[in-house]
Amino acid sequence: MAMKPVTVSQLNNYIKRILQSDPLLGNVSVTGEISNLKFHGSGHVYFSLKDESSRINCFIAADNLADLGCTPEEGAEVIIEGYIYLYMRGGSYSLNVRRMESSGRGDLAEAFEKLKRKLDAEGLFDTGHKKAIPPFPKKIVLVTSPTGAAVRDMIKIITGKNHIVDIYVYPVLVQGPAAAGEIAAAITDINARHPDTDVMIVGRGGGSAEELWAFNEEIVARSIYDSDIPVISAVGHEIDFTISDLVADLRAETPTAAAERAVPDTALLKEQLDSLIEGMGDDIGIVVGRKRRLTESLDPDTFRSGIRNRMAFDRLTADNMMAEVESKVRDMVMRSRHMVELYGEMVKAADPKAIMERGYSIVTDDDGNIIRDMDALKDRQIVNIEAFRGRARARIERQ
Repeated sequence: MAMKPVTVSQLNNYIKRILQSDPLLGNVSVTGEISNLKFHGSGHVYFSLKDESSRINCFIAADNLADLGCTPEEGAEVIIEGYIYLYMRGGSYSLNVRRMESSGRGDLAEAFEKLKRKLDAEGLFDTGHKKAIPPFPKKIVLVTSPTGAAVRDMIKIITGKNHIVDIYVYPVLVQGPAAAGEIAAAITDINARHPDTDVMIVGRGGGSAEELWAFNEEIVARSIYDSDIPVISAVGHEIDFTISDLVADLRAETPTAAAERAVPDTALLKEQLDSLIEGMGDDIGIVVGRKRRLTESLDPDTFRSGIRNRMAFDRLTADNMMAEVESKVRDMVMRSRHMVELYGEMVKAADPKAIMERGYSIVTDDDGNIIRDMDALKDRQIVNIEAFRGRARARIERQ
């Protein structure tokens, strides 16, 4: 006979008590490789611990991160001490980490570094080989999964910014054993059959290191390097770096960022073009106005009228100048006449005859010297007296 039914919460609570009461699961030590590492904004850390055939979800509380023992890194091989915990709401369990120590690099991380060193030595990452992304592409091919959110986001962003560019989706697998071969074949096929393509965006949305691994395969890297068409790599999230990112002509942080950078905003370009046309129209109007005035000045009637007006203006100017000159000359003559009269009066006033006419006389000795001091005369000295009318001689008698 079946037991009485219980609720989901009751069942999960029972399982939780069993897990927490097990002494082994309450203090377990597990070794494996860190994968799908995520640092949450709250400070908590989430990742998977995996080996060649299985994986378990792990959780590190923000308060425990500083005392962990080592910093979790994608692809690192670690030994974790912790306990099994069941989350009631989701009915899932995880390994909650108390301590962690490094036990070496994981297989994927080691493979990544090995291939990176090899391709770098061969020059596949050289900036001199990278092609410029065309500023005004007419045809874009998206090499990605046709069903993922990434392709929908890219198409939405591109069409929202640019209504001219043509978008083609080349469907490929983006994870799993066959994904790398399909991606490489797609890039080669587009170069061969669609050489008019202006740019390719090769990528996918976020995922674990294993899910993104196809973009770390050598076959994909070499197909991107050999492509005559510029390639934008857009794999995962901002923190994800792949070999494809290093080989591509441009690395975008995410597929949406790739879509943003692949095409110009036609609405903004139209606005700028309208502003440029308006400015050119103003400049042309100024030039046309100048040319019109020049043309009008070359018209015979306008030219004759202009000459007559200029002659009349010059004649008026000359008349005004002559009148001003005449006025200044009259003023100078009058001032000169007045000065002559003034100097004449001054000369006349200084003439001895004029003084003598007023009753004065000049007394001189026989030598013609003018007597200015009476004490200089001697008794019975003969002197000459000159009046206004006539002359006389006299003898000095002192008393």
